[in-house]
Amino acid sequence: MNAKTSNKVAAAVIYSFVGIVVLLLFFLIGYILVNGIPYISWHFLTSPSQSFLAGGGIRDQLFNSIYLLILTLIISIPIALGSGIYLAEYAPDNVITKLIKTAIEVLSSLPSVVVGLFGYLLFVIKFGFGFSILTGAIALTFFNLPLLTRNIEESINDVPDLQREAGLSLGISRWRTMVKIVLPSALPGILTGIILSAGRAFGEAAALIYTSGQSAPIVNYSNFNIFSQSSFLNPMRPAETLAVHIWKLNTEGVTPDAHSISNGSSAVLIIVILLFNLGARVIGNAIYRKITSGRRG
Repeated sequence: MNAKTSNKVAAAVIYSFVGIVVLLLFFLIGYILVNGIPYISWHFLTSPSQSFLAGGGIRDQLFNSIYLLILTLIISIPIALGSGIYLAEYAPDNVITKLIKTAIEVLSSLPSVVVGLFGYLLFVIKFGFGFSILTGAIALTFFNLPLLTRNIEESINDVPDLQREAGLSLGISRWRTMVKIVLPSALPGILTGIILSAGRAFGEAAALIYTSGQSAPIVNYSNFNIFSQSSFLNPMRPAETLAVHIWKLNTEGVTPDAHSISNGSSAVLIIVILLFNLGARVIGNAIYRKITSGRRG
């Protein structure tokens, strides 16, 4: 077999593997949507869940998931951004830097159940936060920081050194070069990392069972006082998320239509993640054009 034939065979094998992955993805998403979309309705999305009666919805679980995701990103993005910038631009090549990178790798390999148990023992019990949205957000921050930090670091490292040198040659400080030149160029990769971590957090269940809890108390959506126990914005209240709700329905659901609610909830979960990714892509392109006056491909 000559080199040209070998190259064609290798390319065909690679394309076949890629095709299998894509087909599996479409099969999984299609299966969930086909089985779940028929159960989605306005009543399903805006009604509270039921413990024993049929006809319950996912209003509180859906809001809890979105609220917890927003709180997690607010906590994790600044920390990951600062860590990524430090590792990419300022960290010297020494033992301490290697130790930091090793710690990030170890943290990224921890199972979500372990992170959840850690959050339960430290924040729920030791610090007395109880099962709450804040505790879940802190646990997911530990869960997402390695992915975000590594992605931001790699995105900054991918920016050509020529752009840094151009900024420094004009007399711009190193920090302003980072903020005005390097970060806008690295923005597409950074947004990709945020999207991946957000989708991972939105669909997480194991860590949240032990931190944000498995109950969804009825809250008042007209009460904007975050210190009120009945306020939907109170971060210290227990909050069953959509992913935890799906797990709970399939393990201990006793409502007559538990299977239907589970299918509908799974479809909503997939749709929200897809919409979030699409929206983030559109917003990212808009921000990139505004900052750089260019267009990303």
